Amino acid sequence: MNIVDLSDIANRHLGRILEIQARDNGATEFLITDEQRITFAEADRLCDQLAAGFADLGVGKGDRVCFFMANLPELVLMCLALNRLGAIWVPVCTDYRGDWLQDAIVRSRVDVLVTDAEHLAHIEPLRPQLGCEHLVVIETEAARAAGAVSYASLVDHPPRRANYDELSYADTNAILWTSGTTGKSKGVMVAHNNWIRSTLMGTVLQYQMQPGDIAYCAMPLYNAGAWLTCVIRALVKGIGVVIEKKFSVSSFMDRIKHFNATQTFAVGSMGVFLMGAPEREDDADNPLREAMIVPMPPAMWEAFEQRFGVHLLRSGLGMSECLLTLNQEHSDVEAPVYALGFPPPDADVRLFDDEGNEVPDGEPGEICVRPLAPHILFNGYFDNPEATAAAYRGDWFLTGDMARKDPENGVFHFVDRKKDAVRFAGRNISTMEVEGVVLRHPDVAQAAAFGIPSPELDSEDELKLNIVRREGAQPSHEDIAAFINDNAPYYFVPRYMEFVDALPYTPTNKVQKYKLREAGVNSNTWDRKTSGYQLKR
Repeated sequence: MNIVDLSDIANRHLGRILEIQARDNGATEFLITDEQRITFAEADRLCDQLAAGFADLGVGKGDRVCFFMANLPELVLMCLALNRLGAIWVPVCTDYRGDWLQDAIVRSRVDVLVTDAEHLAHIEPLRPQLGCEHLVVIETEAARAAGAVSYASLVDHPPRRANYDELSYADTNAILWTSGTTGKSKGVMVAHNNWIRSTLMGTVLQYQMQPGDIAYCAMPLYNAGAWLTCVIRALVKGIGVVIEKKFSVSSFMDRIKHFNATQTFAVGSMGVFLMGAPEREDDADNPLREAMIVPMPPAMWEAFEQRFGVHLLRSGLGMSECLLTLNQEHSDVEAPVYALGFPPPDADVRLFDDEGNEVPDGEPGEICVRPLAPHILFNGYFDNPEATAAAYRGDWFLTGDMARKDPENGVFHFVDRKKDAVRFAGRNISTMEVEGVVLRHPDVAQAAAFGIPSPELDSEDELKLNIVRREGAQPSHEDIAAFINDNAPYYFVPRYMEFVDALPYTPTNKVQKYKLREAGVNSNTWDRKTSGYQLKR
């Protein structure tokens, strides 16, 4: 383990950090898979060769290169190499197909597109419409068959060292397309300092790292969380990171054991999936010491720790636009493990209503951020100044997330996504809190609460709940309603309920609630008002 000193802003560049690790920590394994173990020194050399290869394709400062490929060490190396040229990497969701895929690549305005043999078939039909001058394919034979440039040919160049005097920690180094849970994706322009500031003030403090630690990354590398909690944290601290192709519920712990991984990151639904898997006698027999699962349902927190023998980390709040917004590392106040926490010292975070008025403590409001230091927030939405302007009210960035601030100790608690919160009978109902109650029912495997327009009152929503039952379980709608009624405020009992086989997830395992809202009610939907169920107030 080798911690890079980043107090000098000249070092706050991802390419420069790798260069320092190669010099001081070169023999340590950095990128790890079943087939490869690439040290920091080897990674540094490969990045210089890849930088020369991309430059030979005409890529320079400010240019963008798209990636549509699986999680591979080559992806990490190419991204770091591009940053040494001052270029920008643009990862695209590998579940995109057809028009969605074409739209993301065309909107990225790139001359170079990188893919692998696994995903090449989805690119080939679109090639005439993409406007890319160069196609790069990882595997040499597949590249030759497609008339494309191979990864090996990019590496086959004399090393090109970066001139960091021409590069800045404020430069955009990546464009991350948002996950599309509430509508059309936007390209978030992320700067080097966004990553580094959030690592130093967030993940480096959250994980209690030790020599020999290995981070396990099963999140897709088009997701900011994968980079921030695993790849860039490993880069800054000088530890190894496993680059796993994809997340698997059935093999997750086996793979942790295989790589002797001690730390990991996952989104909340992945934690729910793991808890829903059949229990094994050796669940806790693994090397995993720490895991951050965001957001982990509070009702599952203790059970997860006991079952898998792992310490769950207090997380906080972050998003592509502001990678670190809140966490529990910047206050001595003892807060619940599931709380978002407090603002870091370089940001002013407050809660406002729709008119821009700060809400009283204890009341829900939108989380808004005003930076107190340079280059904390993103550099705007790519080619979308209207969306960038709409994301601000004066100096305040509007996150779209809602929280409450505890009047006693000042800790922030998550309420909901602003577009997901349900307003009914004068109340803002947190769909996340409703889901947290429902998931405690022994027959419920997954649940999504959301609002749909009230047929009686246009200005309000009715609460609907879609539920995936555990295998073999057959609870009735009334069973679920009674459980909620007995364990939560009566207004958590939904007007509508539906048992479904699956929920629509994004590739980063977030429920696409806009699809559920669009689907609304149907003949399989239970309606509390016509069912005869008696609500207990």
